[in-house]
Amino acid sequence: TTEAYTRTQYCKWPCECPKTPPRCSVGVSLVTDGCDCCKTCAKQRGESCTEADTCDFHRGLYCDYSGDRPRYEIGVCAQIVGVGCVLNGVRYNNGDTFQPNCKYNCTCINGAVGCIPMCTNSRPPLVWCPNPKLIKMAGKCCEQWICDDSKKIRKTSPRHISSAAYEGEDEAWQKNCIVHTSSWSPCSKTCGLGISTRISNDNDQCRLLKESRLCNMRPCEVDITKHIKPGKKCLAVYRANEPMNYTISGCVSKSPYRPKYCGVCTDNRCCTPYKSKTIEVRFECPDGTEFSWKIMWINACFCNLNCKNPNDIFADLAHYHDYSEIAN
Repeated sequence: TTEAYTRTQYCKWPCECPKTPPRCSVGVSLVTDGCDCCKTCAKQRGESCTEADTCDFHRGLYCDYSGDRPRYEIGVCAQIVGVGCVLNGVRYNNGDTFQPNCKYNCTCINGAVGCIPMCTNSRPPLVWCPNPKLIKMAGKCCEQWICDDSKKIRKTSPRHISSAAYEGEDEAWQKNCIVHTSSWSPCSKTCGLGISTRISNDNDQCRLLKESRLCNMRPCEVDITKHIKPGKKCLAVYRANEPMNYTISGCVSKSPYRPKYCGVCTDNRCCTPYKSKTIEVRFECPDGTEFSWKIMWINACFCNLNCKNPNDIFADLAHYHDYSEIAN
């Protein structure tokens, strides 16, 4: 006879959360636990995880339960195979943590490099100092601020270029700028034309600027459920038979397109893009004027049960180990 197995209940209802959320270590995400109850510090790679203790999906981690057969209760946070990164000619795998120099600790997250500065203790002198100067100290990595009392006139470098770089010293970061571009936000509309945004400092001034692109998750006027195959509950990707032209305020794209859209499910799953790119579309208006707009071009979509946080800017990093949830 087979003994009956009682599954451990890690989530308890009603929720009982501390009055203040925990303080997480630098680089560790503060997330809602798997019970959808309380804020908690996400588990990191190699740490144990359960249905309550979730892995840090901002770092591309998921809970691997394969070592806990047949219970599948306690797993280990593992790295999802994703897009790697190239920085200063060096290639890193998705999830790799590295230090390009002693000033920064960086992580490759699905094609994007995020860095945490290690030199955070030094602050500029108070306002009474007429000539603050950032100098290198012998035997130390991080520069220190001093008040330069010398009245000697010296050539100054641009604000975004460090003194060391200006003097010709080999710096690991060009123009003292860590180029970072965030992931695109989810589309502002679930159907029809919407807006998606991201933040990037990939410019000559190293300034954080907001970039926008148009997006269309699915057409509002089409009943995609009619295209779901018999015996299936989801259609991950929908594509119309005929090409169409994008339209904005009466202006029409000069070329026709046949885009892919994310489909729908007849159960509780939702379909969202997990592979996309940005194209530039040229529009022509009735008065003869023309302009260009960046538009999201969907390549592939996933249908899954995690539909609770549509405004999470890290949603495209959240993958799911339970592939039975993903539509065929």
